[in-house]
Amino acid sequence: MKDLLIQDFTDIRFQKAFQLYFDELGICVEDWNSLFEQMNQEQENTAYIRISDTNETVGFVLFQPIVLSHWFFQTQFGFIREFWVASKYRGEGNGKELLLLAEKYLKNKGIFQIILTTDTADLFYEKNGYTISKTIAAKNKFTVYIKELKRSE
Repeated sequence: MKDLLIQDFTDIRFQKAFQLYFDELGICVEDWNSLFEQMNQEQENTAYIRISDTNETVGFVLFQPIVLSHWFFQTQFGFIREFWVASKYRGEGNGKELLLLAEKYLKNKGIFQIILTTDTADLFYEKNGYTISKTIAAKNKFTVYIKELKRSE
């Protein structure tokens, strides 16, 4: 397996993986090029894509730093935007490893809180140290999970 860091979303490997993910969700996109260009224009979108030894797409994690802000306070989080592992590669630890890559990347940027929403993978995130937020609500009404990363001693 090889993991590739992606920050240019015109990368054909990422585009194919993202299209497989949306196909699985049953989401139709009329203009893929515009979607990927928008991803490039948004600040600090980053992804890891995992490719098998036979050059198949195993999965990806798309994430970015975000700031939740109020007039007096602000907090920085790493936001797991999209996350997918191809069905034939699930249950082999690929999802955990991709998630750890994103967490390590964000931690290296000085970000120690990760936030995400899910409506399908609650147990996966709980097994990987995420807990349900009782104070943050998502506009999409999905469950919000947070993980506090350990700071280096």
